[in-house]
Amino acid sequence: MARIAGVDIPRDKPIWIALSYIYGIGPSLAMRILAKTGVDYRKRTRELTDEEIQRLRQEVDNYKVEGALRSEVQRNIKRLIDIQCYRGIRHQIGLPVRGQRTRHNARTRKGPRGNIFARLKRRQQQ
Repeated sequence: MARIAGVDIPRDKPIWIALSYIYGIGPSLAMRILAKTGVDYRKRTRELTDEEIQRLRQEVDNYKVEGALRSEVQRNIKRLIDIQCYRGIRHQIGLPVRGQRTRHNARTRKGPRGNIFARLKRRQQQ
């Protein structure tokens, strides 16, 4: 199993798909990296030679990926929250940040629906 940027990439997938398992590398950047290193994008990870893996590692090191990218994203979100801008407030209270409506959807950000009848029942018992 090849290890690039601290991530074990899958052996049985084409290398351009396997590279996208690294946080910060999508399909288009993976293709660009493969073109720069001269590795055939159709090869499977298990078919790569040690020299090709080494070239891929060196090329991926030129990009901000994994831990460095994750921490930068978190710092950016923290900065928005600290300055109390609209986007920061939306992050803070767990609502969609990019203008989506919340009346009917937004379940991913808001979490599962609360059962209003259970809350009403508890209030009546008290």
